[in-house]
Amino acid sequence: MIKLKTIYALIVLIIFSTISCSKEEGPGGTSDIVGRVWVRNYNQDFSILNAEYWAEEENVYLMYGSDTIYSDRTKTNFDGSYWFQNLREGDYKVYVYSKDSTRQSPSQRVPVFETVQISDKGKTYDVPTITILN
Repeated sequence: MIKLKTIYALIVLIIFSTISCSKEEGPGGTSDIVGRVWVRNYNQDFSILNAEYWAEEENVYLMYGSDTIYSDRTKTNFDGSYWFQNLREGDYKVYVYSKDSTRQSPSQRVPVFETVQISDKGKTYDVPTITILN
């Protein structure tokens, strides 16, 4: 009877130690995510393209794992570039808000997503250019 309780206690201890040691997505790692944001500026009804340029001072959001709200935010530099540093291995979503050319969104804005999977420590992951409408 005592041996059974001891074995049970060890199993519970191993399970809890395994759970507490697993690291989730987020800060505390050694990898980075970098990318750029491109703007396509249209007239009011999106029928004429007025200009194209790198986004300056545009908010870029980062979601960790299966989170449903953003966990980190940064702004683009003068050349449209952004950088999220010191991330752990795991899955991430990067997004930027764009004007909604379909006019389906009540806010008239929609997120443009890119996904990133960090699988190696100490690596920089390049996100494909995110294009937004303005």
